[in-house]
Amino acid sequence: MAVALILVLIVVGSVAFHLVSPWWWTPIASNWRYIDDTIIMTFWITGTVFVAVVLFTAYCVYRFRHRDGQQAIYEPENRKLEAWLTAITAIGVAAMLAPGLFVWRQFITVPEEATDIEIVGQQWQWSFRLPGADGRLGASDMRLISADNPLGLNKEDPKSRDDILIEGGELHLPIGKPVKALLRSVDVIHDFYVPELRAKMDLVPGQVSYVWFTPTRTGSFEILCAELCGVGHPQMRGTVVVQEAVDYQAWLQDRIVSSFAHLMPAPRDLVAVPD
Repeated sequence: MAVALILVLIVVGSVAFHLVSPWWWTPIASNWRYIDDTIIMTFWITGTVFVAVVLFTAYCVYRFRHRDGQQAIYEPENRKLEAWLTAITAIGVAAMLAPGLFVWRQFITVPEEATDIEIVGQQWQWSFRLPGADGRLGASDMRLISADNPLGLNKEDPKSRDDILIEGGELHLPIGKPVKALLRSVDVIHDFYVPELRAKMDLVPGQVSYVWFTPTRTGSFEILCAELCGVGHPQMRGTVVVQEAVDYQAWLQDRIVSSFAHLMPAPRDLVAVPD
């Protein structure tokens, strides 16, 4: 009886904790409400299964408890029960996976009008690159990284000259415009995550991953690294600032001095040396 009661209390406590939990999501600020809907659906399915299994276990513990004169019936197989359990499990798993597949298809299908930006992670800061007046990012290569070229831009690519470089600062974005963020890592695996945007993705050394989203609410949102990347991992923070289009354009004009062309060291003058 005590074991059955404990199992029932576990169910009641788990449901109550979920209902009054202080760790609810932050208000969403992007187009990825589909992710919230998928997670909530998964909670309902797994929560229902959890409650049903634990309560059934409590019932069995109480109903088939030891009693003098009673003996358990040996039944190693029950094909009918196994068929029911297999079918119910398959339906439950399919119900959890199917919505996720639809959302994943949307997650990897970038709108044609999305603007490319670049997010670079390194121990332990975030750096950003935005397209300049031409609206396109120039080529980059990790092998080109140096003290005067921290993001490894290709100096021979004319599209890179007006790219806006921001090291360890804020990432400003206009509201209502889809953005495709190209993700690179300089050293180890990082993970770009903004809770309000719901979108997150790993940054893996040697490859370029991406994530896209459309900001739907103005404000400042904290960037977190969601992958353990060393002793400074908890301090690897940044900020996404979502602005109205007019404010964003004004901010972008002030960043012209941060373009790659302005940050490149000026070529040294050549002085003729007489023979």
